[in-house]
Amino acid sequence: MTLISLFKQTNPKNANLLIQGPDSFFNDYLVRNYLNQKKFTDLDQVIVDCLEDGLDELMATLTESSLFSSKKIVVVKNPFFLMAKVPQKYKKQIEKLTKIIEHLDDLEDIVAFVANYEKIDRRKKISKFLLEHVNVVETALKPYEVSGVIKAISKEEGYQITNMALQILIQRSDQVLDAALSNYLKLKNIVGEDKRITETLINENIDRSLSENIFEILTAAFNKNYQEATQRLDDHLREGASAIQLLAIFESQIEFLTCVKVLQNRRWSKDQITKELKVNPYRVKLAMENKVSLNKLASLLKQAIELDFGYKNGTYRGDEFLKLFLLKI
Repeated sequence: MTLISLFKQTNPKNANLLIQGPDSFFNDYLVRNYLNQKKFTDLDQVIVDCLEDGLDELMATLTESSLFSSKKIVVVKNPFFLMAKVPQKYKKQIEKLTKIIEHLDDLEDIVAFVANYEKIDRRKKISKFLLEHVNVVETALKPYEVSGVIKAISKEEGYQITNMALQILIQRSDQVLDAALSNYLKLKNIVGEDKRITETLINENIDRSLSENIFEILTAAFNKNYQEATQRLDDHLREGASAIQLLAIFESQIEFLTCVKVLQNRRWSKDQITKELKVNPYRVKLAMENKVSLNKLASLLKQAIELDFGYKNGTYRGDEFLKLFLLKI
């Protein structure tokens, strides 16, 4: 079974493929897995990058006579001609390419289009044809869906990961699909013969994300452990993070905690909050465990916004004002 089977497919019996979604690293991983099937083993692979190689190269590759070449797989990267806004200078080339694409079913070659875009222009003639005549797989995911896909991939590839280990992995990847996949592949390369990915393995080998570290700083401050909070903050400042950059994450985290607290006060369950905010369940769980009142969170958010404005208009300079904000929590 290929990994594209984890997603809805419009025409699974069609070997020609269009993968569309914003996560380029993930899309490339799916394509490599798809082309790794035994039935494709003896086929040559040709990669055409439309941005680097140009549309003329793509058209030449697709129309190459089978008398002079064997059956092959053509991977088409950056098919910008599917986008809504395309420079006018490509108009004639796209018209020619459209005519070739309209006869895609007549070609002996297998063609896989990899469109690393949030959206494509479905009104265009060339897009309409592809959507109707190839197997389309849309890979865009909501943040709370990332953990399910990573778990499904690990299971398909023969690896075991506990639910808690998975939640930590997603948290340290900031719920970003490409980052989560990259971290998963790193763990795959160092896991033992039992193929079990554990919390210990993740804690020892995957660094905390900046967002997760800021959450830990806030948690320490909420618990009145100001020494730990300021020490962690100083570490980030020494590593080159600016006060404005860190403050923006503080704002985001406090805003998230405020939203969870509002919904929690309405007696919403963890699952309801997760679905409403479209975030990872583990992140909601941690937020629900926070005992700070809604009034306190709202006050902190207002202070953070005012401090941010002060930094941006030049009223405040240096790191001391951010530290004072932290010490007043």
